[in-house]
Amino acid sequence: MDIIFYITAFVTLSSTLMVITRHNPVHALLYLVISLLSLSVIFFLLGAPFAALLEIIIYAGAIMVLFIFVIMLLNLGKETAKQEKEWLKPKVWIGPTILSAILLAELLFLITLPNNTISSQQTVDAKAVAISLFRPYLIGVELAAMLLMAGVVGAAHIGQHKKTVLHRFLKEEEPS
Repeated sequence: MDIIFYITAFVTLSSTLMVITRHNPVHALLYLVISLLSLSVIFFLLGAPFAALLEIIIYAGAIMVLFIFVIMLLNLGKETAKQEKEWLKPKVWIGPTILSAILLAELLFLITLPNNTISSQQTVDAKAVAISLFRPYLIGVELAAMLLMAGVVGAAHIGQHKKTVLHRFLKEEEPS
């Protein structure tokens, strides 16, 4: 089990490093999804399957879709058609595909193991998780929510297009 943990940790660290070093936001999001998925495998290996499931559903699912929609809305224009053609080249998908294949191989290996070889796991119900999140860790949950909201507002502000003309009747006449 230790070797699977170290392989998953390597995938997590390398994909997170790729998130930081990519100039293209869509490429960074692809690597971020891989990073979040591998982090959920680490949670599972450490005996927290509920946290692993939440990592996949909330972060890799809902929040990443939100980020992709924000990037899609911010990149409106003619130059984005050219960018989208560059994003769809096969060389862009090589890195995420290799890292995803490593995670898939680990998942298949873990599924084929007998139930006794995986570390002992306890079942934690949703009530216990809610009590834990909203009592001692309430400030952390609220700070994470505020950080995500600040990121979305900042992205919307950066991508805001400045209009020079409010209405066709209000624009100034060009000097002749």
